[in-house]
Amino acid sequence: MSESMRLSVFKTYKLYVGGKFPRSESGRVYEVTDSKDKWLANAPLSSRKDARDAVVAARKAFGGWSGATAYNRGQILYRVAEMLEGRKGQFVHEVANAEGLSKSKAAAVVEAAIDRWVWYAGWTDKIAQVVGGANPVAGPFFNLSTPEPTGVVTILAPQESSFLGLVSVVAPVIATGNTAVVIASEKSPLPALSLGEVLATSDLPGGVVNVLSGRTAEIAAPLAAHQDVNGIDLTGADEILAKELEVAAADNLKRVLRPQAVDNDWTADPGTHRLTAFLETKTVWHPTGSLGASGSSY
Repeated sequence: MSESMRLSVFKTYKLYVGGKFPRSESGRVYEVTDSKDKWLANAPLSSRKDARDAVVAARKAFGGWSGATAYNRGQILYRVAEMLEGRKGQFVHEVANAEGLSKSKAAAVVEAAIDRWVWYAGWTDKIAQVVGGANPVAGPFFNLSTPEPTGVVTILAPQESSFLGLVSVVAPVIATGNTAVVIASEKSPLPALSLGEVLATSDLPGGVVNVLSGRTAEIAAPLAAHQDVNGIDLTGADEILAKELEVAAADNLKRVLRPQAVDNDWTADPGTHRLTAFLETKTVWHPTGSLGASGSSY
């Protein structure tokens, strides 16, 4: 068969849940188009069941991931950058289609996303020194505060600037030991679904990051109310949806991050505010001298 007659092999996009690539349990898909409304692919239309499965996978992975050394987490995040660098051509193509960019501008976005992974990889074993430490107290004891991850975090990825924004909200959550259920951009989910393939080959344990695609409001509502979700990042929600999700999240006192517009400039210096958004502070009191060796914490 001549090359001119050969049919292209179209990619089948799947969810990324628990380190595997399932189709939506509902069997539903929806059409994804580029900036000129040209068909690109069919993406899975996630259901509430898919969302629950993602939470189960994230919770199962939390103990091992949060218990890993910060240095090891940094190594794995750096490995993500390595693998993304190796597949840069694919992501340049997908980002160009998703965001309506020229090839050169899409390449700049992908390179910035790779650098963002490296940035957060470098922070994994340093953030504890920034937000923790020894506290001055008056008495025969010393007092230490250390940060600990919140738990399972739902992330609504930004609807625009889909790839750099996606990396900018996911990387800091897992850098600090949390696990994540990510709702990809509804309009441009393909780079996020492909990122799952990179994560799967980057030594990242299955379930640490789970990627869902579909109708943002449909997936986010059950996740905001889920009793085993500990935090939610509302970056990709509009004003109306954000208010609804905040109310649902209050039922079990989730940590809620509702960024201001200035926080969504993905080209700016990331800072540390997203690293600390889903951290708790554990304080340990330890007696010294004649009071003995026992201690307490809260």
